[in-house]
Amino acid sequence: MIRTLIIAFFILFPLIIFSQNVKLEGIVKDKDNNPLEMANVIAFKKGTNFLQSYSITDSKGNYKLSLEQNEAYTLKVSYLGFETKNVEITTTNSSTEIEEIIVLTESNESLNEVQITYEMPVKIIGDTIIYNADSFTSGKEKKLEDVLKKLPGIDIDDNGEVEVEGKKVQKVLVEGKAFFDGDSKLATQNIPASAIDKVQVLKNYNEVSGMRGVTNNEDNIVINIKLKQGKKRFWFGEVNAGVGDSKKHIVSPKLFYYSPEKSINLLADINNISEPPFTMRDYFRFTGGLRGGMSSSGTNFNISSGGLGFLTAQNNNAIEINSKFGALNFSLAPKKTFNFNGFAIVNNSDTDMLTKASTIYNKLNFTEESSTSTIQGSKLGMFKLSNTYEPNANLHIDYDIFGKISEQTEFNDVTSTSRSADTYKVEKPLSFNQNFNVYYTVNEKNIFSAEIQYLYQKDKPLYNSLATSQPFIILPSVGIEDGNYIFDIIQNKKLSTNKLDAKLDYYYLLTPKSNINLTLGTTLSNQNLTSGIFQNLDNGTVLNFNQPDLNNDVSFNFSDIFLGLHYKIVSGKFTLNPGVSLHQYSTNDFQLGADNKVNSTKLLPDVYVILQLKSSESLRFNYAIETQFSDIENIAGGYVMSNYKSLIRGNRALKNALYRNYSLNYYSFSMFSFTNVRASVNYSKRENSIKNNSELIGIDRISYPVNSNFADETLSANFRYGKTYSRLKTNFRASVSNSIYNNIVNNEALKSKTLTQSYQGSIASKFKNAPNFEVGYEKSINNYSNSNSVTNRPFANMEIGFLKNFILTADYSHYNYKSTFKKLNNETKNTYSFLNANLYYQQKDSKWEFKISAVNFTNNVAINTDSYNEISDSNLTSFYYVQPRFYLFSIKYNL
Repeated sequence: MIRTLIIAFFILFPLIIFSQNVKLEGIVKDKDNNPLEMANVIAFKKGTNFLQSYSITDSKGNYKLSLEQNEAYTLKVSYLGFETKNVEITTTNSSTEIEEIIVLTESNESLNEVQITYEMPVKIIGDTIIYNADSFTSGKEKKLEDVLKKLPGIDIDDNGEVEVEGKKVQKVLVEGKAFFDGDSKLATQNIPASAIDKVQVLKNYNEVSGMRGVTNNEDNIVINIKLKQGKKRFWFGEVNAGVGDSKKHIVSPKLFYYSPEKSINLLADINNISEPPFTMRDYFRFTGGLRGGMSSSGTNFNISSGGLGFLTAQNNNAIEINSKFGALNFSLAPKKTFNFNGFAIVNNSDTDMLTKASTIYNKLNFTEESSTSTIQGSKLGMFKLSNTYEPNANLHIDYDIFGKISEQTEFNDVTSTSRSADTYKVEKPLSFNQNFNVYYTVNEKNIFSAEIQYLYQKDKPLYNSLATSQPFIILPSVGIEDGNYIFDIIQNKKLSTNKLDAKLDYYYLLTPKSNINLTLGTTLSNQNLTSGIFQNLDNGTVLNFNQPDLNNDVSFNFSDIFLGLHYKIVSGKFTLNPGVSLHQYSTNDFQLGADNKVNSTKLLPDVYVILQLKSSESLRFNYAIETQFSDIENIAGGYVMSNYKSLIRGNRALKNALYRNYSLNYYSFSMFSFTNVRASVNYSKRENSIKNNSELIGIDRISYPVNSNFADETLSANFRYGKTYSRLKTNFRASVSNSIYNNIVNNEALKSKTLTQSYQGSIASKFKNAPNFEVGYEKSINNYSNSNSVTNRPFANMEIGFLKNFILTADYSHYNYKSTFKKLNNETKNTYSFLNANLYYQQKDSKWEFKISAVNFTNNVAINTDSYNEISDSNLTSFYYVQPRFYLFSIKYNL
């Protein structure tokens, strides 16, 4: 029934929206009949400042407007270097299409010098797109993300981060100053919509002016928020507080100050309403805006944190989440040549989770029923200090310090038909990153750049398992499996890393459109790992497991010294950037009283090609061969416990893997039709890939990494289409991925195939003074070798203003889940839904806002998931429990 309603709405909604519209189209040209591209055509209702419709001409001068019947309009047509022209248009009840050719005459003054009495919704100046926020919003928006969702070509992903034309935004600026550099989510969810005047999209962004012509910046996108006049040189913000049933509460003050010389942003949030402002996933994703200078060197050497792996809340939902969050962001520019900025973030959260699962082990003909109750604590902190010195256009110097520290605990109470256990995890990771960059333009032919990054990190994770049966037959535990004896196993581990990345680039400009780039670089890493396992006995003594294969005392050194050569040329519509890098690798691990040193040399080519079809339409091809090296975690030969059913060790005989990556990407964004298209095809082949050789002993798994003789392959395709009309915004996206993996189980090769598909379409209205609705449908399909699952999710959102001062918002999602296990020939079905609603009341020009919220109004109890594990040949069906329905009353005061 719900699916039928959604499909009917998709069909009827556009018909209703456009049924009474008149299409006005034509060409804007000069007196010599030359079409004018990027001319602005804006329709106002005659005698008013009410903007009805607007258009920006394409390369042929075409424009298109949507007008109402039986209305009089004034068209204002403007183009840089030409006189602004007013054209009167009147529609009738019988009007359906009108054609109007507009001829502009050249002006002695530039457009910037002409007094303009109206605000253009969109302006394009070079690589910058400027949106006037008031032209797209209704005044009902609360945060920056509500504004961005209504702008053509801009979307917010599921993590709250900004995407422009399908590309992720690197950073958000406010009045040209970084807002928590390294993450756009904090900006989208905290900056008040009422403070936003304009949104500037800066494409092909590079803050170092001298590097813009020699590097590839096509995917570098930054958003700059311009504030309304009353928000400059004044403190502004909001204070929000609320209480609800079941002791729910929220307190959330936010303060902002901006001036040309400095900026200060203060954020705080204390709540237990399952709206964590900063999650553990955000913490690990947060980069601090540091440049990944070695990301294109051809070497993948990723340093692991050495952590134990903690559960994460699904969709930021759990039985209970208590969050305490605080953040400070500042910027200071005492001189035009010097800028000092930074931020600090602290977060303290406690999470209660409950999962009930049924696992069917097909080969064992055994079903395990389990219930896991989790209590998780997380204390997170990070800071960044940045200095930028730019005495002139030829010299740019950066220095950054970025630190992260946390304390994480997790207690799991597992009740199972096979082995019940209580597990406790605690870790206190610390990382400290320094970044120093110098960019110097000697003259118009020669440019030098140096980038140095130093990383220090350490962790001391502790794992404690108290089980009712003997875990792992290789552990020499003492005890009797009578159901009453508790096997108390403890593991200590310590890991430290020092890593240095440095490179020197020299660019020689052959012509203004071609250059040669010579790179000399290195990666040096030193890691140390110690670990041990012991058992606490009933008599109060400790049994240390002194066997060599149950302990680690390892040091591991990795070095990569490379020389790279690249050539870049822009010829007509083509940009060619081929290159090659020569690497000298050296690895050396010391463990069990012996050294193991390996040297190797690799020549790694890469090619980057751009076909610029139009100014905003391109086709790109990228090919690269890359190496993948393991860090100390995969080298250390002693076993460590990853959980109470899994034991892993490293393999010092591992060699590097080789990746062959191909990608083809198409981008198109038309300001004439406000159509955004992005398509990509990617293929990756991993040779000599590093895989786990797993030995299954009942429900236990013991594994170690090996180099596979069989290549893993992945072929994926993505497509995204978005179009904005005067009253409508449509989106469609699709992704397909087909993978072949080769695993080793009990010394036998196991080949598995995975096909995943995801499709989503939505339609949203964009009325200024009428209710707005969004409806959509998402379908996810996962096909594995022995199982498949399908999830259908129709969803709907609404925003309705009524009785002048009231606004009602709601979002609804309905999940229909079905999974099939081929070996068992059985099927699992489950349906559930989520409905959240908010009722706002605020009088015009009042600083007070009142809100009543209903969260999980459908009172859904749990989320159902199913999966198949190829290695253990097991089917998992789980129920993840969520916070029940509650109501919240809150008050907000705008400063």
